[in-house]
Amino acid sequence: MSSLTDIRFAELAQEIACDVHSETQDDDNILKIQEISRTFVSDTITVPTKEMNAYALGASLGDDVYFEPSTAFLETHVAKITGKEAGLFLPTGTMSNQVAIRTHLQQPPYSVITDARAHIYRMEAGGAAFHSGANSIPIIPANEHHLTWEDIEPRIVSGTDVHVAPTRIIALENTLNGTIIPQDDVIEISKNARSRGIIMHLDGARIWHVAAETGLSMKELCDPFESVSLCLSKGLGAPIGTILVGSKPFITKARWFRKLFGGGMRQTGYMAGCAAYALTYNFPMLPHVHALAKRMQQGLEELGVGILSPAETCMLFYDPSPIGVEYWEVVERAAQLPDPIKLNGSRLLMHVQTSPQAIEDFLELLRALKEEKAAAGWRPENAPPKKKTLFRDVYVKAVRPT
Repeated sequence: MSSLTDIRFAELAQEIACDVHSETQDDDNILKIQEISRTFVSDTITVPTKEMNAYALGASLGDDVYFEPSTAFLETHVAKITGKEAGLFLPTGTMSNQVAIRTHLQQPPYSVITDARAHIYRMEAGGAAFHSGANSIPIIPANEHHLTWEDIEPRIVSGTDVHVAPTRIIALENTLNGTIIPQDDVIEISKNARSRGIIMHLDGARIWHVAAETGLSMKELCDPFESVSLCLSKGLGAPIGTILVGSKPFITKARWFRKLFGGGMRQTGYMAGCAAYALTYNFPMLPHVHALAKRMQQGLEELGVGILSPAETCMLFYDPSPIGVEYWEVVERAAQLPDPIKLNGSRLLMHVQTSPQAIEDFLELLRALKEEKAAAGWRPENAPPKKKTLFRDVYVKAVRPT
């Protein structure tokens, strides 16, 4: 190689080199962890601790498209505790749900029944239609809490009429908006669905919370389903990943679709290590997280703030209008606190890195806003009447009026 070529290659290498560390990175990370502890937006924002990182760095170094030992062990472990034959590690819950639906469904026409509030129906960019050619049948639960067989049975599509898309899957979500489906209702839906040859899938992104709150085993919670998607990065606090479980033939086919969807990953041992750490050390923290959510609800109710959906597990949805306050006012004032609090609307979500002090500071902010409104002449009778609608969406984004 000539000296000119060596010089040019050095220039090229310099152009390509990248350093993502800033001079203040350590301090920035400390501030970020503080911010996360005072953020009620989601539980996906949690970050690996030093202990999680140290454990994960000891995981194996395989290529998961071929074989990755730590990842394979994690898949087998989650399959075992859920009572299924096999598991598959995927990068996201959305991909896990969509791979599950595509694997179950063979050839259109067909339809998938979901709760009208379900993530699969509302928050996955129309994936069931795009990936699987499936029609969705969203159902509003009559009890405004969870679907029952009485809700589902009249909406099942069957027969050979060429005008319709027969129902092939019932997809439940547990928890849904933080609420728990009573297991008796899950079992009844499953029993009736299976008697009709309909497949049961569970979006169990936060099923860990159900186990922690009810004491039911993961196997009991997953037995009524042919497939279950279990998120590792929400309540459990791993940085990435979801495990899809089901029968061996189902997972063999799902692995194929994972590759087709672009989800075949390489050195996933570190991710599996983080997930294993979360299962071992973060799952036991979930009762504490639930207690934080209940403390938040208690404090809000004492102030006269409305509760749209109660804290059964890690989250609740609130309505500040009974004290004369609007969401955008809360969001803006929370961001202006000396130690800011982040939120974006009606959902308040607690996680394994939530600071108890952040809850008390948030309640104090609501108390101050209530007093300011009262001093300005606002009275409860000034509150606008609530509109009665067939479907009450508890998700309300904070939007400042223009």
